[in-house]
Amino acid sequence: MLDFIRWDVALAVLGVVVPIIAALYEFLVVGRKRLGYRVQMDTTATDEVHSAYAGALQQLRTEGRPLLDPSFVLLRIENVGATHIDETDYAVLDEDKVGIRVSFPGRRVAGMVVTELSDEFLRPSFEGRSGLNVRDGVIQLPKVPMNRAAHYKVLAALEREAGETRDPGTEFKPPKIVGGIKGGVGSGRIRETRSRTGVSRQAVSLICFLVVVILAQLATSLATDDSSAPLDCATGSLTVTGSTAFEPVLSDAADLYGDTCPGADISIETDGSAAGVAELDRAGREDEDGSPAMIAFSDGPKDEGLPRLLPRPIAFSLFTLVVNEEAGVQDLSAGQIRDLYRGDVTNWSELGGADLPVRLISRHADSGTRRTFQERVLDGTWELAPTSQDCREVHPGAAGDVVRCELGSTGDVLDAVAGIPGAIGYAEVGRTNEREDVLPLRIDGQAATLEAADHGAYPFWETEFAYTYGEPAPDSLAASFLRYLTNEVGQDIIRARDHRPCAELENPVLCRPL
Repeated sequence: MLDFIRWDVALAVLGVVVPIIAALYEFLVVGRKRLGYRVQMDTTATDEVHSAYAGALQQLRTEGRPLLDPSFVLLRIENVGATHIDETDYAVLDEDKVGIRVSFPGRRVAGMVVTELSDEFLRPSFEGRSGLNVRDGVIQLPKVPMNRAAHYKVLAALEREAGETRDPGTEFKPPKIVGGIKGGVGSGRIRETRSRTGVSRQAVSLICFLVVVILAQLATSLATDDSSAPLDCATGSLTVTGSTAFEPVLSDAADLYGDTCPGADISIETDGSAAGVAELDRAGREDEDGSPAMIAFSDGPKDEGLPRLLPRPIAFSLFTLVVNEEAGVQDLSAGQIRDLYRGDVTNWSELGGADLPVRLISRHADSGTRRTFQERVLDGTWELAPTSQDCREVHPGAAGDVVRCELGSTGDVLDAVAGIPGAIGYAEVGRTNEREDVLPLRIDGQAATLEAADHGAYPFWETEFAYTYGEPAPDSLAASFLRYLTNEVGQDIIRARDHRPCAELENPVLCRPL
């Protein structure tokens, strides 16, 4: 039996260590920062069979004369490394703004255009005096910041250099790429990459190795004991309170946990982040053992003065402003949003929208979503006091002439925005995506996406924290439910509701610890 156990442990260690070594080799040795290129097309534009439909292809000209043996090249430049590339990562060339030069032996560039961007973040790098040009028949490309796996394409029209000859049917000489990344693999030079439609030999080898390890482990396990470890189930009762924005995740997780562990009774009583945290603190102080069967979830960190409440970052949550479709706007700058909530703008026509009064639909003061909105979008400015009870008209005696009302949940806000012309509010992205009767607003031209928030382009997000009163016992239902939320099944639930597990962020520091 001991020999079997030793074999099982050895195989398990091999199954873990070898992929880690392979990953470290790829990340540290092959290079965290790498640029690659692919020639996706290189073909002549001559009329070999004298097509009657050649049209403009017969009239390719430069400086008033026809091109000599014209040809077209489609070149793809891509980030094939393990992390982002910034402008400062490029190896310095003669010109400060030039990051890459592309020449074609025996041919000169007569014209070129950038034909494809993998995302809009790349566009400013090619505009204005960016360094993009053709000089002496050579393409000069700017120092483009590129996210991981980002790419752009360049289409060039070329001609044979005077005095050069080329036999028909022979292939063109490959392009010469000058430039690279500081400290990258192979002195940082740009390497030619292959199409990703196939599977690399390294991947095949690693897969075969893992299959052998799994089969060997299975054989070892079957030869010893076929009993399996028990599930991480706990019994008893648990109350989950706090964030209404995170309530769909909590309800789904509680239902699935209850199906897996029938002895568990989990009730969801969400009524706002601050209210939930306060309820947990009260329950902890009143509980004889100082360990109430309760977890409070909060959009962002708790207030000061609650030292017994322990936080655990659970997810990265995106929020968005939503507007009634009749308002006639889809994109607002951060400054315009602050003007709206200060009361400086009272009609949507002042922002280029419809002639409708602005109606501000907010959450109650104890809402974590409201606190996030105030801190990240209103730049720390508090929303003003409500002026309306029905969210349609200013009630008598209220200060100000802009309709401001407060509602108790994310669902109430979305219902009000959908039903009241000129209404604007804010909500968690997952709940918004489930509706077709409200319009999400872009902020400074940027939609609410994980990628934009992860890279600092979108401001309206927050960490979702789970709070317990002290450290729960490892075998308690509270501890088991928290482990469930962070395992594979729980993370699937979080993703399904348009949140993201903290571990999946490219910039994990956004899920800030306290």
